[in-house]
Amino acid sequence: MRRRRLLGLAAVATAGAAAGCLGGGDTGDGTGGADIEWPSGTYADYETTTVTVESPEGEERGSVTAAIADDGKKRLLGLSDAEALPEDGGMLFVYDAPRGSLTYVMRRMSFGIDIVFVDGDREIVRIHNAPEPGPNEDGEEQQYDGSGQYVLEVPYEWTDRHGVEVGDSLRFDL
Repeated sequence: MRRRRLLGLAAVATAGAAAGCLGGGDTGDGTGGADIEWPSGTYADYETTTVTVESPEGEERGSVTAAIADDGKKRLLGLSDAEALPEDGGMLFVYDAPRGSLTYVMRRMSFGIDIVFVDGDREIVRIHNAPEPGPNEDGEEQQYDGSGQYVLEVPYEWTDRHGVEVGDSLRFDL
């Protein structure tokens, strides 16, 4: 794994554990922030990994360079400090063991993301398209529930553009 910077967003896990989320910025060209370097800014010291989504038949659907949020502080921050996220960027939240109940929010987000819940076998169990909070909203009201050992955040509607579905799996090295 290599160390890189990452832009962030925060989310909160139920059961008292904090979680975060990854955001997709928009450069105005419809590419989800493709002209920015990822990761950068607040996330310069985060380790990264390439996360590839595969169908049950092993067909590659897409991949991103994901900053790794593997402790409470990083999961709480999530993408809250992020200004944008390129189309090939993301954040991977890692827990020591599967969690039965997680809730992610869009705290201080200025762009939408997809929130992908993944079980301990790295199979996708739930996908949310989470739009950016509206004017005069802080994102706390936008709550996205799921369960799993991993949560992948990618640019808004990235999962739709790549045909990602529940039952697909993630491949990555930690």
